[in-house]
Amino acid sequence: MIKVGIVGGTGYTGVELLRLLALHPQVELRSITSRADAGEPVSQMFPSLRGHVDLCFVHPDEALLDQCDVVFFATPNGIAMHQARGLLDAGVKVIDLAADFRIQDVAEWEKWYGMSHACPDLVAEAVYGLPEVNREQIRQARLVANPGCYPTAVQLGFIPLLEEGLVDISGLIADAKSGVSGAGRKAEVGILFAESSDNFKAYGVAGHRHLPEIRQGLARVAQHEVGLTFVPHLTPMIRGIHATLYGRLKRDVDLQALFEQRYANEPFVDVMPAGSQPETRSVRGSNRCRIAVYRPQQGDTAVVLSVIDNLVKGAAGQAVQNMNIMFGLPESTALSIVPLLP
Repeated sequence: MIKVGIVGGTGYTGVELLRLLALHPQVELRSITSRADAGEPVSQMFPSLRGHVDLCFVHPDEALLDQCDVVFFATPNGIAMHQARGLLDAGVKVIDLAADFRIQDVAEWEKWYGMSHACPDLVAEAVYGLPEVNREQIRQARLVANPGCYPTAVQLGFIPLLEEGLVDISGLIADAKSGVSGAGRKAEVGILFAESSDNFKAYGVAGHRHLPEIRQGLARVAQHEVGLTFVPHLTPMIRGIHATLYGRLKRDVDLQALFEQRYANEPFVDVMPAGSQPETRSVRGSNRCRIAVYRPQQGDTAVVLSVIDNLVKGAAGQAVQNMNIMFGLPESTALSIVPLLP
């Protein structure tokens, strides 16, 4: 059994991790931390976990995380980087669901996240946890940087085009929409029901923290710096990301065949039949990314539609997928979940 600890188990990502791990046949949940709610039964805060998780939240100082096999950090940015080294030295694998280890350029990370990095040497070691690109590196990793939600949807949509050098990489466009759970489980005016319901708006247009992460990932695939315009939007739904991606084609190609071939052996990427319209509710609660590809009017623009559940493939599900790879388990263990509908 894999002994698992979770740091920061009271947010949406934390409870999603618990939902998935509670049903994992090879996992033993050992410790779930919370400073503010230490001593409270997990199932009291999250009644959905009654009968599945019988632990109480514990203070981080009493969590005995060094006795785990793997620790997930479902914490705000800037937490994992202060604790990762001690856990790694104790032989514990670390999967960080925040952004502490995602961006390899430490100066760039510090600019976007507004703090000094506590362990820049570990950034170089961290493996970016997008299995569809880095599966073999993840298999050998002891520190995995779990991708962000927008970066997952956007990269999976662009990767086949960039791998084959099919689009002009100087003018990529990602127009993306997210449900309010992407903002986290906190009190904030902009995500109050009366503010976000029956409303639709862009945000972070001048620059969003996920932009450098997406550019970094696309540049690795293209083997060249890319020009990307990324505009996120907030939609009045709880879960889901829909990314509409645009790239100017440089030559003629069968886009449907290209995407089907690229993802033929990927358990969590579904390339839909030609003419399909993927919907966020078609992936709700699942670890799947659904993709459709178009070439409107047979012109020179490729349009890719990519949808994920931001809390699953965009966070907790992808983290469990990475854990499965790291421990040599079937990749889909505890993740073969049929999406919820309606």
